[in-house]
Amino acid sequence: MKTQIIRPRLLAAALAAGLSLTGAACTATTAEAAGQTGAAAERTAAAASRTSAPTPVPVTVSDRLELPRPTGPAPVGRDILPLVDQSREDPWVPESGARRLMVSMYYPARAETGDPAPYMTTEEAASLLRRKAPGAAIPPEAVSGVRTYARTGAPPERGRHPLVVLSPGLGLPRASLTFLAEDLASRGYVVALVDHAYESSGTALPDGRIITCAPLCDQPKPPEGGQAAITRNRTKDLSFVLDELTGRHPAWKHARMIASRRIGVAGHSMGGDAAAATMAVDRRVRAAADLDGTFHPAVRLDRPFLLMGSEADHVPGKDDTWDESWPRMTGWKRWLTVARTNHASFTDLSVLRRVAGAPDSGGLPPRRSLEITRTYVGAFFDLHLKGEKRPLLDGPSPDAPEVAFHTP
Repeated sequence: MKTQIIRPRLLAAALAAGLSLTGAACTATTAEAAGQTGAAAERTAAAASRTSAPTPVPVTVSDRLELPRPTGPAPVGRDILPLVDQSREDPWVPESGARRLMVSMYYPARAETGDPAPYMTTEEAASLLRRKAPGAAIPPEAVSGVRTYARTGAPPERGRHPLVVLSPGLGLPRASLTFLAEDLASRGYVVALVDHAYESSGTALPDGRIITCAPLCDQPKPPEGGQAAITRNRTKDLSFVLDELTGRHPAWKHARMIASRRIGVAGHSMGGDAAAATMAVDRRVRAAADLDGTFHPAVRLDRPFLLMGSEADHVPGKDDTWDESWPRMTGWKRWLTVARTNHASFTDLSVLRRVAGAPDSGGLPPRRSLEITRTYVGAFFDLHLKGEKRPLLDGPSPDAPEVAFHTP
């Protein structure tokens, strides 16, 4: 089989031709994504530590597409877990039957054995390109072959570990949060990264079929109940995942690793909205984080919550739902914004355009935005799920001048 190589100049040209993650393809949302597809970054030899802010690192262009190396000490294992909720039919395609979810399970491993875990399947990559970059001269193998660090079949680390469930933005694949899932797993967390059926650019089912968000995203108007209906359905998805992972008869073979009383949820965009909504109704969730997601509607929470967003869209006064929710959050809380970022900066898909050689728009280098995101999110869960002190969360740090703390 002939190996396909894609050069930065070709990628940049294709990206300039329209490889975007804007909400145009998902009219059910206001602005679910505004970056470009793909993932890449130079391998970093020294990543941010758990206890201090990440230090700025220059970005260089490389032919090799890869995610940033995880910062924790543990090797990372990955399983793919298909789940079916027989108690409810799919709300977007009722004729498809029971609600189906595909979940990537990341976990700290004892040894770096097994095969490298692919970023996504070639078919999922092809679907992503068809939906987000029709006509772009990018082979699917360039996306599915992005370098990751997890291994399939790796033996799990002994002991029990906190669980973090991750939910991506509407229209984005679960792979868009791989950088965060791998990093958390390397730091001692079990991570469940969820694809919500008919809400992704493309999800490969166990029978080989690919389902997309077309039944939801391509409609001329949002579903009955608007964006709040999508959030409510995701809340049911995430609580079901918790049932399947922590119940009496768990669906995952390594479920014994999970410390069922130390559970967190986080997400990007609508996934962040879903994280807040799930915490509001599911007492099993001890801490949650929203990465640049608007609430549908504003929330009322009594446990630790992290708001982290772009300076452009989420300083106080920019998003009414954050303004309204802030005084209703009565537990530990932080409101952080990151300068020179956009909506896609909190996903690993943001790195491709810069590494591909596209014009510099003056934004924060993607690898830097990912380092900041995973450092602060990791510190947040370390504090609230492991009980480890993280002074980074006490206030502004000279090592992360891009991050602002808000107390409106």
